[in-house]
Amino acid sequence: MIRVVLCDDEALVRAGLRMLLDGETDVDVVGEADDTASAVRAVRALDPDVVLMDVRMPGGGGLAAAAELAAAGSTARVLVLTTFDDDAVVDAALRARVAGFLLKTSPPEQLLDAVRRIAAGGGQLDPAVVPRVIARYAEAPAPSARAQELSRLTPRETDVLREVGRGLSNAEVAAALHLGETTVKTHLGRVLDKLGLRDRARAIVFAHESGLLGDR
Repeated sequence: MIRVVLCDDEALVRAGLRMLLDGETDVDVVGEADDTASAVRAVRALDPDVVLMDVRMPGGGGLAAAAELAAAGSTARVLVLTTFDDDAVVDAALRARVAGFLLKTSPPEQLLDAVRRIAAGGGQLDPAVVPRVIARYAEAPAPSARAQELSRLTPRETDVLREVGRGLSNAEVAAALHLGETTVKTHLGRVLDKLGLRDRARAIVFAHESGLLGDR
């Protein structure tokens, strides 16, 4: 059972999310919060697997709550859920090392998939923001230290990271490299372990910072 805490200052939003999630047999909404301080208290007290966190909340906002929880050693994985399709918000969320970022305009099935993926240790970036994230990091200079870290990877792991960095899903990577999807997942897991990356979102960032996409 995936235990979820809902953090949003709008009661109607929380009610809608609860209704959606409570309809799933493998998800249990164990708590709610409507501001930054109560979000931190709820997560500490309830120890959920996933936190759906709004960005704009009284008391500092969801990213401040996520940072405080991470600093305190919380193992709860934060999925940012926001109406703000803004590059600065996306970048701030990535810097806060949240596990996922979704817009509130996402279809319900995408949200449910993201909750399950994040609970299983994966990451999620809203498809609407992926091209802009890739474009911004593609324009940034690549630190040489990042490039040197690529030597830890096998050639096939490097291929997988390159395709992930381009924004491809596991299925699309599998098709591009003529591999099975399970094999892609295995390679990506090894990439994350070897590079000390938390999730897919950080792998996308690393691929651009390392200059890997310039190989093509």
